[in-house]
Amino acid sequence: MLPFRRFLPILAFIAAPGIATAQSPSDVDVRAQLTPRYATILSSEIVGRIISLPVREGETFQKGQELVGIDCASYRAKLGQADAQVSRTERKLEAFRFLDKRGATGKVELDLAEIDVEAARAEKELAAIDVSRCSILAPFSGSVAELKVKNHQYVNLGEPIVEILSDRELEVELLAPSRWLVWLKRGTRFRVRIDELGRDFPAVVTRLGAHIDPVSQSVKVYAQVEGDFPDLAPGMSGLAHFQAPTPATAETAPTR
Repeated sequence: MLPFRRFLPILAFIAAPGIATAQSPSDVDVRAQLTPRYATILSSEIVGRIISLPVREGETFQKGQELVGIDCASYRAKLGQADAQVSRTERKLEAFRFLDKRGATGKVELDLAEIDVEAARAEKELAAIDVSRCSILAPFSGSVAELKVKNHQYVNLGEPIVEILSDRELEVELLAPSRWLVWLKRGTRFRVRIDELGRDFPAVVTRLGAHIDPVSQSVKVYAQVEGDFPDLAPGMSGLAHFQAPTPATAETAPTR
């Protein structure tokens, strides 16, 4: 993916060379880049050996689909052991309760038996969590950007395994001069011409940056491409074309 900051310093203030003279004074352009709305690196939450990598780089997947499988034999064994311990402590508690009704045991022994049951159940819950971590599921639908491990490789706790991104929910990111805030609002529509495809796509501003850069006097703008365009991919860039209102129109425009 091309780093977005390559476009930041000056291009946010001026129209691309050769474009401003061909357009009316109210037409303005700035550089923009497509970024995924969702992107993350999934890491291992347990120690073990990779036994399943059902998706390859560039392939798509659906939310909830298994992306990584880790050998779970030892964790399932620990879960079975914890389950047996729960049964043992529960049976012991039943015996103490029976004796307590007949006055054949003390209050302390009964309380300790109840505590043992709670501790055993907690251990079983921890073991069940480890078993659930043997399978890494997709948190959203998207595609695989990079596999950082290979099948049958041993991974440690916290080791990155797969980088994924949502390639169908793309955002347009750009820097605009802060003086545009007179007319640039959420809901403003514009067109973005993608260099890689040589085509224009409709977009709408969804939110503005929380602060203005005092040095460059610019504000970050986020927008969404309107429609489903399978040709678009994260990292593509181009020119965002706005039709700015005339000064007189901007002064009388209502504030949202």
